[in-house]
Amino acid sequence: MIEKAGLIEDCGMKNFWKGYDYCSEISIQQQSQQNCLCSGVPKEECGVFGIYRHPEAAQLTYFGLYALQHRGQESAGISVAREKDKIFSHKGMGLVHDIFDMEDLKRIEGGGGSAIGHVRYSTTGDSNLTNAQPFVVQHRGRAYAVAHNGNLVNAHILKNELEENGSIFQTTMDSEVFLHLFIKNLKQGNVIQAIQKAVVKIEGAYSFVLLTCKGEVIGVKDPHGFRPLALGKLNGHYVLSSETCAFDLVQAEFVRELDPGEIVIINEDGVQSIKPEKPLETRSLCIFEYIYFARPDSTICGKNVYQMRKALGRQLAKESHVDADFVMPFPDSGNYSAIGYAEESGIQFEMAMIRNHYVGRSFIQPTQSMRDFAVRVKLNPVRELIKGKEIIIIEDSIIRGTTARTRVQALRNLGAKKVHMRISCPPHRFPCYYGIDFSTKGELVAATKTQMELTHFLGLDTLHYLSIEGMLEASGVENPADNFCKACFDGSYPVAFDSGISKKCMG
Repeated sequence: MIEKAGLIEDCGMKNFWKGYDYCSEISIQQQSQQNCLCSGVPKEECGVFGIYRHPEAAQLTYFGLYALQHRGQESAGISVAREKDKIFSHKGMGLVHDIFDMEDLKRIEGGGGSAIGHVRYSTTGDSNLTNAQPFVVQHRGRAYAVAHNGNLVNAHILKNELEENGSIFQTTMDSEVFLHLFIKNLKQGNVIQAIQKAVVKIEGAYSFVLLTCKGEVIGVKDPHGFRPLALGKLNGHYVLSSETCAFDLVQAEFVRELDPGEIVIINEDGVQSIKPEKPLETRSLCIFEYIYFARPDSTICGKNVYQMRKALGRQLAKESHVDADFVMPFPDSGNYSAIGYAEESGIQFEMAMIRNHYVGRSFIQPTQSMRDFAVRVKLNPVRELIKGKEIIIIEDSIIRGTTARTRVQALRNLGAKKVHMRISCPPHRFPCYYGIDFSTKGELVAATKTQMELTHFLGLDTLHYLSIEGMLEASGVENPADNFCKACFDGSYPVAFDSGISKKCMG
């Protein structure tokens, strides 16, 4: 499938129409399986990647997305500017390695150019092929593509205004609102001015990567800096990525993080930067990037994620010591915090649950009599470690509580004497509107139960969450209260929104 300037053409891709129907069908099946395997677990938002003028731009973008796969598993896409005024794209539902093969990459690459890519987990808009990114449009014979990580809190309001003035929307994504505003302000053909005028109107969290038909790659970060976006360099070719782990895979050198509110333009003149005249005094990087979202081998704002998670675990041990035989995580959530907890407490660390790394998203479903198979196929206990022991489980978060409850019950069934749980972040009591998929208070078990009620609900002997103060202290960041968004913990939202916002608010 080739998408040229927003139009899909059949270019000999194998089983294109059959594949399209299959993708639409399989996404429902995968969603069902994901709910079974990961119910109660926070869902990642999206990942973006871009590279300027490289002979293997599409292939490098593929590997960049591969490294960012943890940020979104619903869909993925790559767009390449290789010919005058045209952008070629390939996108699909599912995982990166299932969507692309070498022939697909060669077809859209066509000898090299500039490319951007996207992996998606939907926080606004339905999960379908229409909403897969990058999103490509054509205006006055020129094509533009955008990939977005984050969530615009006023997109539904702007969409209504734009539709009243004649705009026609093709998707239910908030990202498309930005493109309409961008095109609306592109009257004089000045791309940068059009971007500047567009971002004045939008509110919320965004790290955009744009591609013009001339091959320019542009990074845009919101004034609060909710979502990470970094600049790298590969043999003279500049690269943008949501996380630095993608630079490591393609062997690019990390240059720097984009500042909040910054626009970076990569073209034949090199890298140009436009920063706000009056930057905000405080920043609002989502602290959950460190706790859960980002890969542990990434560095964000100068802090390595692995080391940050260990620090959270050490602080947790200081706040909530309890005697036990060993400390354990449920792979892979809580692994690094558990190491920190064990080091600080002096209690032995054990991997009492073994993860099967070969579980795909489309394994054959068992019969009803094996309804707990979906849990057992992913994790299996070391029984000899658990029976008769007092155990401390370290988790990175509890969202809906269903997964944690199942895990505790499994340990009880295996003969654990006592089960204590320690959470390496504060309780989630407030919805997130900036790119995490828990947008109603009713979805958050800590918002509806006291800690004592939650301890009983989960079947625990004791339960302790890391305090907000402890979390900020463990970050090691100077003036951490002025650098992080922690609205899901304390309800202090950096950007205001109205009651109309929801995952389905775009139609």
